[in-house]
Amino acid sequence: MFNTVRMLAKVCSAAVNGIDAYPVEVEVNAGYGDTLLVVVGLPDAAVKESRDRVTTALINSGYTFTFGRTTINLAPADVKKEGPSFDLPIAIGMLAASEQLESDQLENFLILGELALDGTVRPTKGVLPVALRARQDRRAGILLPPENAPEAAVVSGLNVIPVRNLREAASFLEGQTRISPVKINLPDLFDQSSDDDLDFVEVKGQESVKRTLEIAAAGGHNLLLIGPPGTGKSMLAKRLPSILPPLTLDEALETTKIHSIVGLLQPGQALVTRRPFRAPHHTASDAGLLGGNINPTPGEISLAHHGVLFLDELPEFKRSVLETMRQPLEEGRVTISRAAGTMTFPSQFMLIAAMNPTPDGKMPAESRCSPREIQAYLGRISGPLLDRIDLHVEVPQVKFGEITSAKTGESSAQIRQRVLAARQRQQIRFKDRPKITCNARMGSRELKQYCTLDENILELLKFAMSDLNLSARAYDRVLKVARTIADLADSDAVTADHVSEAIQYRSLDRQIWT
Repeated sequence: MFNTVRMLAKVCSAAVNGIDAYPVEVEVNAGYGDTLLVVVGLPDAAVKESRDRVTTALINSGYTFTFGRTTINLAPADVKKEGPSFDLPIAIGMLAASEQLESDQLENFLILGELALDGTVRPTKGVLPVALRARQDRRAGILLPPENAPEAAVVSGLNVIPVRNLREAASFLEGQTRISPVKINLPDLFDQSSDDDLDFVEVKGQESVKRTLEIAAAGGHNLLLIGPPGTGKSMLAKRLPSILPPLTLDEALETTKIHSIVGLLQPGQALVTRRPFRAPHHTASDAGLLGGNINPTPGEISLAHHGVLFLDELPEFKRSVLETMRQPLEEGRVTISRAAGTMTFPSQFMLIAAMNPTPDGKMPAESRCSPREIQAYLGRISGPLLDRIDLHVEVPQVKFGEITSAKTGESSAQIRQRVLAARQRQQIRFKDRPKITCNARMGSRELKQYCTLDENILELLKFAMSDLNLSARAYDRVLKVARTIADLADSDAVTADHVSEAIQYRSLDRQIWT
C-alpha cells in the first residue's frame, strides 16, 4: 500500500560557492508509514548528520516528532551542499510540514543556522555572501544566529532578524513574537578601525627603506627586503598597513566575504575594516597558500586580498609553492581546479617578501658560505618571480648611534598623508578604468598613455636594460614605479630623476644574484 502525502513545506536558504552564494530551497515532505528521515540533494556528511541534530532539537524545544517517511530535498540537487547551516531551515520546514507552524512568511525570509541539541541556534560561516544573495533575490529579510547578525546587517535594505533558538524563530514566523532588525552604523565601524597599534615612529634609522615602503604603499607595488637578521625587516613590513589607504566599502565587503567563508570573523564582527596582513610560515603548502583541498577554499593569498601578504625567509619556501604565485601576482585572482569543481578567488594583494642575502645571514663579502652554496640558496627564487617584484631594497644593519638616539623619524600618519595624496592622483587618472586601482595595476596601454618618455629617459632605460639584463616585464615594472615616484612628487610628467630612482630599486637583485 502506498503512503499518502500529508504535507509539503518549502523554506528558503542559501549556500556558498566560491565567494558568492546561491539560493537553496529546502523542501520537506512528511508522509505516513514507518519512521524514516531521508536527506537528498547531494548533502555532505555534516548535512546528513543534521537529521539527528534537528529531530533532537525539535523534541527538546517542546515539539512533537510524529513523522512517518519524511523526505528532505535540498534543491538544486546537482550541487553539493556542505556544512551545518541547513539545520534551522530544515527544522522550520519539518514544523511547517507537520502543521506545528503556520506562517505565510516562509517565502519572504531566507533562513540559516546550526542547531544545538537543545534548540539553540549556533553561528555559521559565509553569512555575508548569503545576505547579499537574499537582497539580490528581493527577500524581505534573513533569520540567522545573533552572532552573525552584525555581519549581515552591513547589507542595506535587508531586515536582519537574530533568533536565539528554534522556538523563537518559529514564534517570529507565526507573528507571535516581534524581533527588531539589527542595524549597523558603517561610518562608526570605519572610525573605530582608524587607530593602528604599529607606527613607523618606533623604527630607528632605515630612512632609505622607509622611503621604499612609502613608494610601495603609494603605488601598490610588490617589495623584496634583503638584509642580515636583526636589521628590522619584519618590523618594517608589519608597519606597512599603517600607511596604506583605508579600505573602501566595496573593498571591505569583498574582503569580509572571503574571511567569512573561511570562518575568520570574530563573533559579532560586522566587517573587516582594516587591510589584511597575512604572514604564513615558510612550511606552508601550495594548498595553504593558494587555496584548495578537496573542496576548494580560499588560501593565504586570497585572505590577503586588498591587503598585504608577507613572506618572511622567502628562500625557505618550497620553490614549487612560490612558482604557483606567479599567475595570481600578475592577474589578481587565482583559479583552483579540483574534482569537486573549479573555483576562482580574488587575490589582489601587495607581496612583501624578506630574506637573508646568504644561508648564514651575512652579506656575500662577509659570508663563510662558498659561492656555490650562496648561489644554490639564491637560486631557490626564480627569475620570473623576481621580475614580478617591483622593488628590491637592501636593509642594512642599524648603527649604534641611531639605536640610542632620542631623535625619532616620521610617524605613520605623516607618511600616510603623502601616500593618500599620491593615491588620489591615481584615482583621478584611472576614474574611467575602475579595475585599475593603483599604478601597479596598469597595463601596457596605460603605460604608454601616462608614462611618456623623452630621448634622455629612453637612453637611460636602454643602458639599464643592457647593464642589468632586465626583462621586458622588469622594464614595465620600472616605469610603473617611476610613475608612482612622480605622483609622490606631485608631478604630471615622469622625469629622468624619477626613472633613475626606480632603476636603482631593480639593481640590487642583479648585484647579489650575479
